[in-house]
Amino acid sequence: MTTSENVYTADEKDTLHASLDRHRDAVLWKLEGLDDEQLRRPMTPSGTNLLGLVKHLASVEYGWFVASFGGEVEPLWFDPYTDDDLTVGPGETTRQILDFYGRARAAADAVITGRPLDTLGRPGWRDHEVSLRWVLVHMIEETARHAGHVDILRELIDGATGDHPRAAPTGTA
Repeated sequence: MTTSENVYTADEKDTLHASLDRHRDAVLWKLEGLDDEQLRRPMTPSGTNLLGLVKHLASVEYGWFVASFGGEVEPLWFDPYTDDDLTVGPGETTRQILDFYGRARAAADAVITGRPLDTLGRPGWRDHEVSLRWVLVHMIEETARHAGHVDILRELIDGATGDHPRAAPTGTA
C-alpha cells in the first residue's frame, strides 16, 4: 500500500488500492461519534441503516476479493446472498460488525497486495472469471456508492457532512 506522500504518483495497483482505502476510511469516519441506536436507526423505507451498510461492505469484500481468488472466508452467521448482509439483528453488536469489516478489509488487502492485477479469479455466484484489476475497480465503485449512502444517512441523523475530517483553518483566533 502507498503512503499519502506518494499516492499521486503511485503505480496502477497502488493507486487503485489507495482509492479503495479512501472510501473505506470515509465510511468508518462517518460512524464516529454516533451511539448504537443511531448506527442501527432505519433511515429509509427499506430499513437502510449505517451499521447494515458496513456489514454489507464487509460481506462483499470477502466475496469479491477473498472467495473469488481462493482465499479463506471466515464462517458467516448470515446469508450473504440475501438482504441479511444489509440488516443488523438484535443479537449483533456494533463491535461485532466493525470487527468483521476490519477482518474483511485485512483479508482483501492480503489478496490485493499478494497478487498481480491480471490474476484471474472466479466468483462462486458467476459463470465467468474476473481479473483482480476488474474487482478493484468494481469494489471502488461499490464502496464509493455506499459511502455516499452513509454520508446521506449521517446527515439525516445529525447534520454532519463531508467525506473526511477537515483541518481547522489556520490564522483564526
